[in-house]
Amino acid sequence: MSSISSDSRLKGARPEPMLWALVDCNNFFVSCELVFRPDLKGRPVVVLSSNDGCIVARSPEAKALGIGMGVPEFRVRPILRANRVQVFSSNYALYADMSARVMATLAGLCPEICQYSIDEAFIPLSGALAKDAFAVAQTLRRTVLKWTGITVSVGVAPTRTLAKAANHMAKQGPGVVVLDRTADLPALLERLPVGEVWGIGRRLAAKLAFLGVSNARVFASQSDEWIQRHCTIGGLRTARELRGMPALAGEHAPTPRHTLVVSRSFGEQVRDLPPLAQAVATFTARAAERLRKAGLAAGGVGVHIRSSLYTGAAYNASGQKRLSEATNDTGRLQGAALSVLRALYRQGPAYAKAGVLLFELTDAARGQYALFPEQSEASTAQRAALMQAMDAINRKMGRETLRLGAAGPKDAGWHVRQNRVSPRATTAWDELPKAFCR
Repeated sequence: MSSISSDSRLKGARPEPMLWALVDCNNFFVSCELVFRPDLKGRPVVVLSSNDGCIVARSPEAKALGIGMGVPEFRVRPILRANRVQVFSSNYALYADMSARVMATLAGLCPEICQYSIDEAFIPLSGALAKDAFAVAQTLRRTVLKWTGITVSVGVAPTRTLAKAANHMAKQGPGVVVLDRTADLPALLERLPVGEVWGIGRRLAAKLAFLGVSNARVFASQSDEWIQRHCTIGGLRTARELRGMPALAGEHAPTPRHTLVVSRSFGEQVRDLPPLAQAVATFTARAAERLRKAGLAAGGVGVHIRSSLYTGAAYNASGQKRLSEATNDTGRLQGAALSVLRALYRQGPAYAKAGVLLFELTDAARGQYALFPEQSEASTAQRAALMQAMDAINRKMGRETLRLGAAGPKDAGWHVRQNRVSPRATTAWDELPKAFCR
């Protein structure tokens, strides 16, 4: 491990990566739960979506029972009960913190990582790292498991699309699969269904199946003209990546974020404006906190509200408001969001969901200022200090320990139902695990 993290030469200039490693956490939400419930290992476990609606994560044992991804919980309830399946509500605070721990572990071992999702990261491997890619991948897997309790699979290949394919193979058992440029790629691609290729969605996979393209090898072997005609330029890039030729733009950095959305279904339907405003204010505060953590500011706010799909008076409305200058101040963003909400609200419908969209995101340190700012420079500095203090307290004492009054009470009925949620074992002092010595 020391050879990965201590070689100062790896921290200097970044040559073009020879290989890409994709580190992907296995059954991530379930794995997070099992870290603190080792007694459940070997048993079927599932995690539910917001409001305990659908299955969003399954252990291998649950998959073996035929429980599908995205299936409503009530439809498989007899299977869950008959097989004593352990069911958890989504614990997003726990999952986000465990994700941060996994990414911090990877960042401490390698000179650069590109986080792709909550449970995946691409790592460019050059020089000494590329020459000993298998040992590096094994070290990553072993260290993440030791330091976080999360099992990961690692796929390594000359392109990111092939790294995805290698990771798909790694999840089948070995845990680590490395494909160098001399590997027998046709044999690998023969075993990979075209629908499993990164960048090929469900509709395109169905179209390719109709055209007789069943696996990744057949797809990659088509001519460039044929692929571009049937799959556009994006499909051509995917095919070239499958052939071992890097074809994706921005090899060293993820695509810059332009919008941020926080959206939730309600635990119970809402008809009046005050509780609806509390929900929108809460979602805005969470979005603003994410902005500050990422060093971003928003130039506009959007709000979306929707009534229940199963009631008579259907109502679905969205609105936006641009700000005079970009900000990540919770109070200012809440004020804009609530003004949009008041224009959208209609008395009568039973509202089931709301969401907040922050758009025109920019670097908070280099934002465009208004010619006639709404606040003085001193007032803006005081507000920034207030936001920093609030974030620091919430990081130390737990999420939403300190918040603005517009968000309303924490026990309001519109909050998401989480009847089976596990403790926030890593982010809330009052929910720390307890050990007993007898």
